[in-house]
Amino acid sequence: MKVVIIEDEKPAARRLSRMLQALDIEVQEMLHSVEESLNWLQNNEHPELIFLDIQLSDGLSFEIFEEIEVKSAIIFTTAYDEYALRAFKLNSIDYLLKPIDEEELAAAVQQFTKLHPKKQEVMVNLDEIKKLLINPLDRKFKRRLSIKVGAHIKIISTDNIECFYSENKATYCFTNEKRSFLLDNSLEIWQEQLDPEQFFRVNRTFIVNINAIKDIIAYSNSRLKLILESYSEAEIIVSRERVKDFKSWIE
Repeated sequence: MKVVIIEDEKPAARRLSRMLQALDIEVQEMLHSVEESLNWLQNNEHPELIFLDIQLSDGLSFEIFEEIEVKSAIIFTTAYDEYALRAFKLNSIDYLLKPIDEEELAAAVQQFTKLHPKKQEVMVNLDEIKKLLINPLDRKFKRRLSIKVGAHIKIISTDNIECFYSENKATYCFTNEKRSFLLDNSLEIWQEQLDPEQFFRVNRTFIVNINAIKDIIAYSNSRLKLILESYSEAEIIVSRERVKDFKSWIE
């Protein structure tokens, strides 16, 4: 996080800078007057947060807001409390009275971080949204697996896999050759990598290939039981909360 300090008393500005550095916050600039602050803000990208004294050497810092639109969050720092109401009307995060207490400063910064998530966190969220908006036809899904078997590497087409399943905290695939192979990744990861037109997660334990389903049987509690072409090691039950989606999937 980068911040700017606007404070006409240079010792107070330096003290606040040291306190912020102790909180791993980078002080980008220290300004000391209304005129200097206006000039800097008009010619630089506004920081995420400004620590702003109210009474500066050439006037009240409120004059800055009358001249330009300040895009930063504000934490006011002052020796006087009579300006508190006017400060909060400017959507300030906090109002710290001098001498500034370390715990109160940390609390004010924490309040800012809650109200203003980091840009990188927002970008991650945007990336996740973009993934949801990608046309499924444009996505590339796994068509084959390379599996280490002893000293050999076996290549298996996903068309030849009847199901993926988890057992004893391990993940396997079962092929139409009636063989199971140990896999590296979890079911959650495979669910993302497999073509949803061909594979469906029926419960926490199984992902099945639609082409391997031999029979579908009504089961207790509005669930469904699946019989695959070759796999018979355990019952495959479509969980009740996934039955509706499963029926849509097979149509």
